[in-house]
Parts: sequence; structure tokens; C-alpha cells
Amino acid sequence: MNILVVGGGGREHAIIKKLKESPKVQKIYALPGNGGIAADAECVDIGAKDIAGIVDFAVKNAVDYAVVAPDDPLVLGCVDALEEKGVPCFGPRANAAIIEGSKVFSKRLMQKYGIPTAKYEVFTEKEKALEYLETAPLPAVIKADGLALGKGVIIAPTREEAKKAVEDMMGAHRFGASGDRIVIEEFLEGPEVSVLAFTDGKTVKPMVSSMDHKRALDGDKGLNTGGMGTVAPNPYYTNEIAKECTEKIYLPTIAAMNAEGRPFKGCLYFGLMITKDGPKVIEYNCRFGDPETQVVLPLLESDLLEIMLAVTEERLAGTEVRFSEKHAACVIMASKGYPGSYEKGFEITVPDELRGGVYFAGAAIKDGKTVTAGGRVLGVTETADSLEEALRRAYTDVERIRFENAFYRKDIGQRALKAGK
Repeated sequence: MNILVVGGGGREHAIIKKLKESPKVQKIYALPGNGGIAADAECVDIGAKDIAGIVDFAVKNAVDYAVVAPDDPLVLGCVDALEEKGVPCFGPRANAAIIEGSKVFSKRLMQKYGIPTAKYEVFTEKEKALEYLETAPLPAVIKADGLALGKGVIIAPTREEAKKAVEDMMGAHRFGASGDRIVIEEFLEGPEVSVLAFTDGKTVKPMVSSMDHKRALDGDKGLNTGGMGTVAPNPYYTNEIAKECTEKIYLPTIAAMNAEGRPFKGCLYFGLMITKDGPKVIEYNCRFGDPETQVVLPLLESDLLEIMLAVTEERLAGTEVRFSEKHAACVIMASKGYPGSYEKGFEITVPDELRGGVYFAGAAIKDGKTVTAGGRVLGVTETADSLEEALRRAYTDVERIRFENAFYRKDIGQRALKAGK
């Protein structure tokens, strides 16, 4: 089969590497891909939001199956457009991708169908939001309604910071139209867990749980990023918690989307917090997480393409989804200055024997060399029988990879290690 993967980050590289293991795969196109993905797929310079360009390419190149990985093209209706031209896809249609595309939609869905989440208020006027914050409990969580590259959430410990977040979103339009409508919700406490799940709109098969590290610096300090590293499985996600999540969150969410006439097919990401009152939903994503995918898929023992086809064809119930009992750890190597400003264009050297576990995100080809081209440059993943060993191997690999101005957190997985003891 000729496969098309939309996107160009570390998540897409992890998906492509896993798809390559399937005997059914003949050729993989990545649109747009990146300089590191080029070693595993044919990269085509068509942007992930260029829906017309993607569809035209798929039709002209006899693509048999498309995997739409990032949030933007899903929310923009890339799956709808491809399916209308007869190209079967993995990923939700636009009317289901709204579960991530609008925080207001997802919060109202949870409220309507009794899915546990934080209490919240919705605002379309800046003045009313600022007035509400005069007496709102602290810390306050302020969320832009629309997509904001994973950075549209501010946890404000003081009223001044909460008001500044509102001013940034609704006054200065820091996130464009995504901040025209905002959600202010109560602050929840407890360990966070990421769970990705395959679903064909009827059956839900959760993947191995993971723990993301969002802050830029050691000790969970610094600015929020797209993620500086991940480990799997998450020690806080016990069998009892998994059972409760299935009964109170996963199945009710799929049922709620069906009841709303928005059947969800693809990968549904559940961002959870294990509070003293049980697990609650912090957020939904309509796709594989990044960098969670870089630890989850290396542990998948079943054929990813077969699972994706089963999702598309609504026969997931009879398809094996099996994960290894091992542990996985991913350390992100970023450009110094990320998530603020940073320099690009530095050559990246990766020993050949490490490439199997390296997922490129911000990389380009220049004069025949792979160079840095983004904030998060690459992720280094290792698996082992224990989390300690997976982390040791990942950090050993990191020490052997070189590019100027590289930086990374030194404490990925430490919280998980403590929790697991």
C-alpha cells in the first residue's frame, strides 16, 4: 500500500517508523515531513494545512491510505476532503475533531453527559472575564477556546497573573482568534496522566499510559513547552484507575459524541488528572500526542497499519492491540532558547546505530546535511525492562548526539521513578 502521513514532527516520525514495520506498506509519503523523516519516507513540500494540496497529491499519486496526524488539518477537515475523493483515512472528521478544536465545546459536552471534569465558566467579553476574576478561586486556569500549539493554557496563581492572561488572550490576541472566547476553570490537583486510545466510534482500545514533562527546565520550572520528554507506562495509572476511566470517561465520551451526531474515529487523547475525587478530564486531543507517541508506539507489538485500517472500517473490536510489558523513556533535545527565540541551521550528528530510536521534529536538509530547524529538534527514545534502565539508555544516547546550542532536561522520569517505588 502507498501511505500518506500528514505532518512533519516527532509524532509523525514515530508513526512512520511504526508503519514501516507492516508488511503491507510499500511506500510512505510525508507531507511535509522534515529533514530527519526523509530517511524513512519521501518528504513532499506541501504544508499540513494545505488541504487542497494534500488532496490533489493523494489523488495524483494513487495513495491507498492517509494518516492525518496533527490537530490543525483535522480541525480544518482534511479527513473529510480526502474521503470525498475516495481516499480512506485514519483520523476524525472535522465535526468530531471539534472535541479539541473548541475547549468550550468539550467542556459543555462533559457537563451535558456527566463526564468528570473541572468546574468552569465561558467568556466572550474581556470585561466580564476580568470582573469574574475579582472573586474567582485561585489558582485560576485560563484556556483559549481554539487551537494554540498546546500553549493556550495559563495556570495563574495570583489575580494579577490571571488578569494578564485574559488581557493577552482577549486584548492582545496572542493566540489570534483562538482567544476570542475563553474558558476559566477551577484548578485541579493530582498527578497528570496521558492516555491515547484507538476508537472506531464503537469500541475503545486504550494504549499504554504515559507521563509528559511540559515545563522547559528541570524541576518542572520555566515556560510551558510542547513537551520536553515522556515516560511510559505512567505509574499513577493503576489497573483500578484504568477501569474507572473506561467506565466513567472513555466509553461515555464516545457515546456522547455519537449522541451529538459527531462519531469519533481515530486516536482520541485523554489528558487526565487523578484527583482525590477520582480521575477527571483536563483536556481532549483529537489525535496522537507529541511527544507521548514517541514512547507509546515503540511499545506497540501489534501491526499499526492493521489497527488503523480496523478503525477506519469500524472493526476494531475484533482486532488485536497488544503492548509490550516494557518501559519506554523519551528525552527531547531542543534548541537553546526554546520555547522563546532560538537560532537554527546547526548540523546534527547522530551515530547510525542510534537512529532507530531517534525521532526528528525540527530538522531540515541543507547542503546534504541534517540541520536544526525548530525549537524541539529531536526525541531520543529507549525501551527496557525497567524505567531506570530505559532512562539510563536514553540519556547515554543523548550524550552521543551533537548539535550546537542543544539543551535538554536532566530529570525526565524522576517523578515517575519516585511514584513507582
